[in-house]
Amino acid sequence: MKSLNKSRAAFNRAQKSIPGGVNSPVRAYGSVGGEPPFINRGEGAYIYDIDGNEYIDYVLSWGPMILGHAHPAVVEAVKEAADRGTSFGAPTEAEIELAELVKERMPHIDMLRLVSSGTEAVMTAARLARGYTGRDMIVKFDGCYHGHSDGFLVEAGSGLATGGLPGSKGIPKEITSHTLSLQYNDLDGVEDTFKKSGDKIAAVIVEPIAANMGVVLPQMGFLEGLRDLTVKHGALLVYDEVITGFRVSRGGAAELTGITPDLVTLGKIIGGGMPIGAVGGRKDIMEKLAPVGDVYQAGTLSGNPISVAAGIATLKELDNPEIYENLRSATDKLSEELSGGFNKGSISVRINSAPGLLTIFFTAEPVNDFSSSKAADASSFRQYFHAMLEKGIYLPPSPFEAWFLSIQHTEEVIKMTTDAHYKAINEIDIDT
Repeated sequence: MKSLNKSRAAFNRAQKSIPGGVNSPVRAYGSVGGEPPFINRGEGAYIYDIDGNEYIDYVLSWGPMILGHAHPAVVEAVKEAADRGTSFGAPTEAEIELAELVKERMPHIDMLRLVSSGTEAVMTAARLARGYTGRDMIVKFDGCYHGHSDGFLVEAGSGLATGGLPGSKGIPKEITSHTLSLQYNDLDGVEDTFKKSGDKIAAVIVEPIAANMGVVLPQMGFLEGLRDLTVKHGALLVYDEVITGFRVSRGGAAELTGITPDLVTLGKIIGGGMPIGAVGGRKDIMEKLAPVGDVYQAGTLSGNPISVAAGIATLKELDNPEIYENLRSATDKLSEELSGGFNKGSISVRINSAPGLLTIFFTAEPVNDFSSSKAADASSFRQYFHAMLEKGIYLPPSPFEAWFLSIQHTEEVIKMTTDAHYKAINEIDIDT
């Protein structure tokens, strides 16, 4: 057994000063049991806890570390930016450079507003959509997570799903009444909603590749149908690419799916692991934002120079087509090996994947929406999670989250992971 004495002491200490001992709920290991290791440092595909244990990391700060931990180019960019000052609350040229890099890779974005988190990006996109259309209603999908702002904690995935929560206390019904959550991949349901309320819908927001109920892929025609319906009824289509942006392809999910949204929300990778977010889209919509338009948004730390520097370095390092081909190949290889291990152990699973993302669902049935995701066996996942953790494989501590791969997850790292996987399969007791 791995020694976690220092981590256990740190967790006990944390609970005296921090609610639940953590600053984001899933970190508390509530759905898998046990106590979390406290991380000391990371390098490449590995992280190391304060007890000295080494893990192959498939959380990667929930996605942004696509270059791996402590990538030299990112670290150097952060150091140089910090030497010049950590925050100004005033414009810098680096903000322009980052916006231009994003626009070049996502040509459907005419203008970009930097913010400080993915949650803030989505909140801004919703306000912008309402201001642009003069309508109030936002359509989202069950199991998709768009941050923790009040209007989006309705049938949300990620931490809410992990904790078994349908919503959150502290949010007035008057706010959530303007959010309608539908079934992912059910285009008929969306069409019916537009027939009834099309003149009230400001926007449809969607994870084009869902990753907060586990990875769930859009079925053929679903995204195309959303695009057609929003155009027909004068609503906006918003892609939440906080996870998929610059991860699944150089141009994100919009490039991968071939569908052009009106607005895109970004985060994670464009800060290279530092706090950041962005909303971008068509010029006529984006110019509704203050100071040009009358939709207000502001933030003292928006465009923070250290986050921007990390983002610029990351995007430049990703400017190589081979990176995405290698990431896709590594994801496919890992998925194949994982599936082979479960088949050998006669354990029924479904593995959904996209480049750089995958989720194991302990079920024999296809997982195409939030209901089928929730139907998977959480107790089996719990056993598997701890068996892998003991063997030095650090997985997301929730059956509703994605595994993330980086360019540092080499063939050697994948082999070490699959070797641990085969051993774990032999140890766990799962009814099939």
